[in-house]
Amino acid sequence: MCGIAGTINLAPDEVAIVQSLRHRGPDASGSLFFENLALFHTRLSIQDLSACANQPMEMGDLAIVFNGEIYNHHELRAKIPHFAFQTQSDTETILALFAAFGASIFAMFDGMFALAILDKRSRTLTLARDKMGKKPLFCYHNGAHFAFASELGALARCAPLAIELESLRFFLRFGFFYADGAPYQHVFAFPAAHSATIALDSPRPLQPVRYFDMRALFMREKVASLPHAMAEVEDSLRACVKRRLESSSIEVGSFLSGGIDSSLVVAIASEFCPSLQTFTVAFEGMYDESPLAALVAERYHTRHSVLHIDTKCLADDIEGILRAYGRPFMDSSAIPSYYVAKEAKKHVSVILNGDGADELFGGYRRYVPFALGWVGVARALSWLVPLLPKSHRQKSLYTYALRLLSMARKQGAALYASATIDSFEDVLSIAADCAYTQKLDSFVRDVCADSRLSPLSRWLYLDSQLLLLCDLLPKMDIATMQHALEARSPFLGSEMIETSTRISDSLKIRNRHTKYILRELAKKYLPTQLVSAPKRGFEVPLAHWVAHDLRDVMTQRIQSCALLPELLPSNFVQELLHKPQNFATQKRAKMLFTLFALAVWAG
Repeated sequence: MCGIAGTINLAPDEVAIVQSLRHRGPDASGSLFFENLALFHTRLSIQDLSACANQPMEMGDLAIVFNGEIYNHHELRAKIPHFAFQTQSDTETILALFAAFGASIFAMFDGMFALAILDKRSRTLTLARDKMGKKPLFCYHNGAHFAFASELGALARCAPLAIELESLRFFLRFGFFYADGAPYQHVFAFPAAHSATIALDSPRPLQPVRYFDMRALFMREKVASLPHAMAEVEDSLRACVKRRLESSSIEVGSFLSGGIDSSLVVAIASEFCPSLQTFTVAFEGMYDESPLAALVAERYHTRHSVLHIDTKCLADDIEGILRAYGRPFMDSSAIPSYYVAKEAKKHVSVILNGDGADELFGGYRRYVPFALGWVGVARALSWLVPLLPKSHRQKSLYTYALRLLSMARKQGAALYASATIDSFEDVLSIAADCAYTQKLDSFVRDVCADSRLSPLSRWLYLDSQLLLLCDLLPKMDIATMQHALEARSPFLGSEMIETSTRISDSLKIRNRHTKYILRELAKKYLPTQLVSAPKRGFEVPLAHWVAHDLRDVMTQRIQSCALLPELLPSNFVQELLHKPQNFATQKRAKMLFTLFALAVWAG
């Protein structure tokens, strides 16, 4: 795991760029200069710890900077049996494969990656990003000037960045940036599951080529037999866990929450690593998952640690936590993710997690009405919404029904906002005519109108391309890499993606039970108490923090932010700050935290 950056036709400050990426790769750093191109790399040593595996790595006319891990790279070496490898590094495998097969290699990879490969002979640079977008890659392109980097903080040291208000308006409404982008002119995120080649002599706008299409996978014939489907899921998960344990020269640990996803990962990982080191976190004032996690740790005899985390310093830490994203980031679960990663790094440098299971197997309650056909009924009753009182209890049945009725009235981008982030939706009109909103609206409508996809498949696909890509994966990347901790996600492995998209909807959502097939598989591996427990995730007491722990720092930041008046009516911001009785409690907390995240970024 590493940090990468590069520039074409710019005058980069090597020291500043490397320093801005040092937290991602504290073990080594390097640079390469070729005519008008500069490449930079900082390394976190995981596979082949020798200096021979440092980057930039060169092989003949090729050179590479690469962030990520290719878990099946040893298997792929069989495709070039006569090549004399000098290291055990996946970086060398990529270069050798690229020399033999070109850009077609990216579809072969089971892994997470963002990379740039220089071909000195053709004077071109090839960029690529992994299938799901686990590893970030931000690009700047303005005329003949081009730059890329793993993080926006590094990109800002490669090229001059200017704020773009339209993308900030989109962020306020939807809670993320369109296509995992950024609030800067001429800046975009390189798309997941794509590659592109740019000429050094004339760096024209990129024309990314898709090498993997998850949407097409949903259109295949489904597996409806529970025993058959469970066997496929189990085999795929075992293969993905095994690779993520074995493709490391150092110890690999695992997060162990009280939930099904990480517990299944631990159960299977214990088959290959009998002394697996596992970590559960217990936050003061939050739901304590450690008793359920302890049951799994005892069953599989893991070396288990409960990390007790005190958030008394939250007011002092919060701005640094948010500033690390390089753009406004409103997901409050970034807070526990940061503390968890910080504590886990004291023990290991590589960690497994359960990310992706919810988006692949239907783990959210909001999937239920789509899978069971309730949305049509709710649409017929949605006229009641203006007549109903606001909800002040986040987890109540009334809140769920009210959100369903409100959501059912909408289409396109408004439907997606209401079903997911639901911050400013139905409170204030923001970014209605924004070009990014129109793009999102077109995308959501296109997917929802695709008759080849079932209603549930449509939402699983949407979330993989939006919520997962633009929120959940960046959260985990930044939270872990701030502490030079590599997070590996078996549920996002190639076999799991292939398998999950073939599983029948009835085995994902059954009656009102989410993630049904994983719950059935869990009965084979996990204690009954855990299997029957409701989904919780990282629940943070955001409303309490907004009203108490973070009230002063949030109020001061929001009121002093010079950018906010250009984005929102000042009277609305003041009402939000000082008249809490006018808003639903949880919705107000999310709106304020969103404004606070923007204000912290704006400085």
